[in-house]
Amino acid sequence: MQHAFEALVGVAHNALHAGEQFTLGYSAEQSRFVRFNHAKVRQAGDVSQASAHLRLIRDGRQAEQLVTLSGEAQVDGQRLEAAMQLLRQTLPLLPIDPYLQLNTAPWNSLSCQAAPLPVLDEVLALIEREAGDLDLVGIYAAGPVCRGFASSFGAFGWHQANSFNMDWSLFHENGQAVKANYAGQAWNASDFTQRLRQARDQLGFLGQPAITLKPGSYRAYLAPAAMDEIAGMLCWGGFSAQALATGNSALQRLYNGDGQLSPLVSFSEQVSGSLSPAFSDEGSPRMDVPLIQHGKARQQLTSARSAAEFQRVANGADSYESPCALSMAGGNLPSEAVLQRLGTGLYISNLWYLNYSDLPAARMTGLTRFATFWVENGAIQGPVNTMRFDDSLYSLLGSQLEDLTQEREMILSTSTYGQRSTGSSHLPGALVKGLNLTL
Repeated sequence: MQHAFEALVGVAHNALHAGEQFTLGYSAEQSRFVRFNHAKVRQAGDVSQASAHLRLIRDGRQAEQLVTLSGEAQVDGQRLEAAMQLLRQTLPLLPIDPYLQLNTAPWNSLSCQAAPLPVLDEVLALIEREAGDLDLVGIYAAGPVCRGFASSFGAFGWHQANSFNMDWSLFHENGQAVKANYAGQAWNASDFTQRLRQARDQLGFLGQPAITLKPGSYRAYLAPAAMDEIAGMLCWGGFSAQALATGNSALQRLYNGDGQLSPLVSFSEQVSGSLSPAFSDEGSPRMDVPLIQHGKARQQLTSARSAAEFQRVANGADSYESPCALSMAGGNLPSEAVLQRLGTGLYISNLWYLNYSDLPAARMTGLTRFATFWVENGAIQGPVNTMRFDDSLYSLLGSQLEDLTQEREMILSTSTYGQRSTGSSHLPGALVKGLNLTL
């Protein structure tokens, strides 16, 4: 795939006219998908696809087109030339872009994370052995994902990362379910087996009578998957330079200095070592960016356009200014001591349907989901009926945060909309003194 991309870069250079500049993005994958129901393979297939994102620039104007690639060099070269010609005809019809800011510095970035992928037969054998008698529903995806970028200014970036993602639920006969995930780049059969057995153990508790709680504030433990939902909400403009400049960020108070989180809280954009490329879709090298350190705001994610519009310095963020590899520092709580430290309260495995109930106050609302348990004296008593929470981030990760787990979970995006995502988060679990349930 790298050779195919390099060939397209050569075509773009040769097709360029005097006074024109181009940027060329490239996305490709070779993925294997397997869908499970009742722990049996119900559907399996392979996907091989690639596309190029061509942008033509001249005299302060820009136009772009997405080109679907066939994998045949001659055909793809002709498609790119045709796209270049169409963009050339379109440019004079467009106004000058006042926020066009191009990175004209040449740079080079090469990364190939080619860790061996798990053998599918071994994955299937483990599922059959550990969960063959259960109603396991899920999907497995694995394979290399590639990203490329090049420009007429001399920039060239190539990124390939092998990864796997097994996302599944175990359903009880009463309709309740336990959701689990195992994903990464380095396959470990023992770790996968442990995840399966942990989900099986939680499934056993779902057969006990469900407990209904009254609205109020409850001591709670939020597992990494639940924290991922909260972090995902923060990624909707929370760290965006544009959102902060226009007053549309949930973290406005934090970045203005009017609010503060717990000193335990540190977030960063940790691109190095992640599945995401070390360059943006706008053509800038990416770097690790400290976003929140010890509860206080630090840097923002600033794209080239925001830098031009708001007189800031770009730091390699993509155009949507959302973290692609969000990392949260761990705390002091060993994972094996979670139930003991929780004592009496809620063990929340997952959250869902989150939204902001008060954006300026960073107040979120959502529902508990999948394997939420009531715990007394460090022992699980039974499942809790679905409840809605409504609470502020300044409470959950501020005044009410007691500790974070030492261990963190790497959570890869399961999104396959159009193509497999390279997004990820690396998060601990959180023990909070009070979580507000409303109904």
